Amino acid sequence: MSLRGGDGRSLVIASERVLVEGELRPAVLRLEGDRIDQVWWGTSDPHAVLGPADDVLGATPSAPPEVVELGDQVVLPGVVDTHVHVNEPGRTEWEGFASATRAAALGGVTTIVDMPLNSLPPTTTVAALEAKRAAAEAVRARGELHCDVGFWGGAVPGNGADLEPLWDAGVFGFKCFLADSGVPEFPPLGRDELLDAMDRIARFGGQLIVHAEDPAALAAAPHGGSRAYADFLLSRPHEAETTAIAGLLDGVRETGTRTHVLHLSSARSLDLIAEAKDEGLPVTAETCHHYLVLDAEHIPDGDAAFKCCPPIRDHGNQDALWDGLRAGILDCVVSDHSPATAEEKYRGAAPGETDLQQAWGGISGLQAGFLALADAARRRGVPLADVSRWTSANTAALVGLDRGARPKGVIAEGAAADLIVYDPEATTTFRAAEMAHRNKISAYDGLTVTGAVAPLLVEPSTGGSRGTLLRRPT
Repeated sequence: MSLRGGDGRSLVIASERVLVEGELRPAVLRLEGDRIDQVWWGTSDPHAVLGPADDVLGATPSAPPEVVELGDQVVLPGVVDTHVHVNEPGRTEWEGFASATRAAALGGVTTIVDMPLNSLPPTTTVAALEAKRAAAEAVRARGELHCDVGFWGGAVPGNGADLEPLWDAGVFGFKCFLADSGVPEFPPLGRDELLDAMDRIARFGGQLIVHAEDPAALAAAPHGGSRAYADFLLSRPHEAETTAIAGLLDGVRETGTRTHVLHLSSARSLDLIAEAKDEGLPVTAETCHHYLVLDAEHIPDGDAAFKCCPPIRDHGNQDALWDGLRAGILDCVVSDHSPATAEEKYRGAAPGETDLQQAWGGISGLQAGFLALADAARRRGVPLADVSRWTSANTAALVGLDRGARPKGVIAEGAAADLIVYDPEATTTFRAAEMAHRNKISAYDGLTVTGAVAPLLVEPSTGGSRGTLLRRPT
């Protein structure tokens, strides 16, 4: 569980392995309130840096700091998950701020950015944003907001005039779909509508984030009812992603809009992203934990827990996604946490018997994603520092949280005191029934991984919420 010095007390953390400047090093951290006040690396002995006198630290504190020595457990920046569907208000039976943020904290996530759907109303106007903030604030006031929360806005047909006011109100950018979103209140943008939104967003310096699947490619694919996962894959072909991304990049060339490709599943799209970056286009891209950990060859038929759009593809595709991350073509790894009720997921059928064309698509990954990813990276020989960069530093940079008074995603003096304590030698077995998200359905159910997030070390002394509501840094 996450560790945060957010209650005004002074706290000293010491470990043999602290991620500082991209390397795991012995270090001692002093936390003052919600920020890292000082960092000493090269030693894990807090007494060596505290010394007999406090002049090394500056002014003598009013009370001696609490010292926590962690041995060789790893201290990392808290995960910043920029792709989360909380669904409150309006579909709180699917997920809410209390349950989602508790799942996040249990999985090492200290900040989430909430998507503009599937809440009701969707976050496509300032009034809807305020309704969502009010819902989250009510949870915070009850002491049940367990991590920091920011908000994306939405770009849908007809809300062009709402985009700049939403930006001014503090959203981190704007999500759109190029194909059916699955909910009627958040329709996709046609080509002309997309270019109009991109032009508007570019003019005020905003960012567009895009679910990139092409509606014509999807319509041409077979869609017969079936419980077979192989049939579901055929209905969401690689071409749906490659065609949509190619067209989106043409829009970036035309408008110059800062654009982020969401949940890239098809490795056949990597060359398009790489070429765009080589051109100097303002483009970034993410993939998801489940695409890097799970593969189609091991997904049972009829189990809607594994259904998401775009889909989890084959192992060879997964290998190529890992290559894309290591090459810097893909920038971020996120959960795309998108839960739903059992009724929506299984449509009245028993697990294993569901028609996958009818089931709601979405993976509940906030609690499991980081640990599962870190385990998969270890087995591939990928350093933990890279995992942290993809899930913390780069995601924080995507939304501008890497700057300002308390930058996130990094362990450094002045940075946010959002830290996780990770034990790479422990084991964790995920049990859907025991997970904190509201509906106990998970593609990670039964998976055992090497690694664990250490128990909670710090809670606010007032007993209130640990989380705060965020606005885009200006």
